[in-house]
Amino acid sequence: MDARDAELKKELNATLQARRELGEEYESALVDSFLEKVDQRIDGAVERRVRRQMAEQQMVVARGARAPRPTDSWGERFGFGMVSMVLAIPLSAIGGGIAHLPGLFVTWAGIVGVNAFQAARANPALFGARRRRDKDGDRWED
Repeated sequence: MDARDAELKKELNATLQARRELGEEYESALVDSFLEKVDQRIDGAVERRVRRQMAEQQMVVARGARAPRPTDSWGERFGFGMVSMVLAIPLSAIGGGIAHLPGLFVTWAGIVGVNAFQAARANPALFGARRRRDKDGDRWED
């Protein structure tokens, strides 16, 4: 519990104590007062969150945010393929052990699908998509 939660709990206890001492005729005013404090706390939290998001956006603009450059190195492709093959062994054993031949087919369909997706992401022209760099060579355009 942070300090603001402790303060709000303290305010609630004070409001309940005042209601016991003053009686029901002041209940509406006490509840309104407490709700006003809760509302102020919510407004403060929203304001801080909006300020933080605006600051983050300003930082992105100030840094001259660009679309990330595609990284399609041989080592990255090789590493992904090796990890895929290493994971294929236990996945094949599990799929084949539980569902026999259909499980093995589903497992390998998933492995091929993941690798096809990675290949399409790394090289869009591989599956017919044509992409070119903009005139600065910074971004990919469709």
